[in-house]
Amino acid sequence: MSIHVVMGYGPAGAATAQLLVEKGHTVKVVTRTGRSPEDGIEHVACDAADAEGLKEAVRGAEAIHQCAAPPYQRWGRDWPGLVASVCAAAEDSGAVLVMLGNLYGYGPVEGPLTEDLPLAATGVKGRVRAAGWEQAKKLHDAGRIRAVEVRASDFFGPGVTDGGHLAGRVLPRLLAAKAVSALGDPDAEHSWSYVPDVARAMVEVAGEERALGRAWHVPTSTARSAREMVERLTGHAGTEPVEVRKVPPFALVIGGLFSPVLRELKEVRHQFDRGFVMDASAYEAEFTVRPTPIDEQIGATVDWWRGRLERAAGK
Repeated sequence: MSIHVVMGYGPAGAATAQLLVEKGHTVKVVTRTGRSPEDGIEHVACDAADAEGLKEAVRGAEAIHQCAAPPYQRWGRDWPGLVASVCAAAEDSGAVLVMLGNLYGYGPVEGPLTEDLPLAATGVKGRVRAAGWEQAKKLHDAGRIRAVEVRASDFFGPGVTDGGHLAGRVLPRLLAAKAVSALGDPDAEHSWSYVPDVARAMVEVAGEERALGRAWHVPTSTARSAREMVERLTGHAGTEPVEVRKVPPFALVIGGLFSPVLRELKEVRHQFDRGFVMDASAYEAEFTVRPTPIDEQIGATVDWWRGRLERAAGK
């Protein structure tokens, strides 16, 4: 089978790498520090912003799955160099470039989010994510690379920890039957992209020539409020219902004095203060991936977190 390179080994990168292994591909994962070898996966240490080093790491690859991301508070400074390096590696190798994107680039929007909306964000993080795809698309249109972007909403599922809004700040408390806090309006509809579905979409479009040259939204379950998701999670966990509190705006301001990540959330508060619904009908009309049934998502997430907490407690 062919060689696939996965850049980054966060939740989406790890899920994509494992899925590629299951499909029989040779998989190389590129991270800044590298890791010990795993079954079917070669780990390579390389700074993604090092264009020459990255060119060597991806040589011979059929596809590059770009799942790497700088620390949240450094997006404005580090994304441009990362994208430039990845595009240079894709051009040098001839590999298909599959970029994992998000919805920041649209900025505040009324109604469902679709791929044909303009990338009109004005904030630093939204603009830098939009500019990254615009750069890759320009090179694609010029015939220099073959590129596609897969856009996901907020990650949910096994492997999602500190970076998820229904993860590290929610699951441990929920499983202990303690109240949880939600950013913005806990009753606003919100799209949550299940990480295994993100990986399935990344892998599928890499092998579809007709997918290239545009962005696609990850097939994602019906939008549900944070409160409904917490209720479903507690229901599967068998714990008592818990209170879902709204994080007051002043708490974010105060927290931002000490936490760079909390400070950066100000730009994307609109995604949680009102409905934030992603439409993936364009993808589903063309390709085969469909959202995992919500009950399976909930069950797998609770079970993963319960096992993680038990291991941490030495049980």
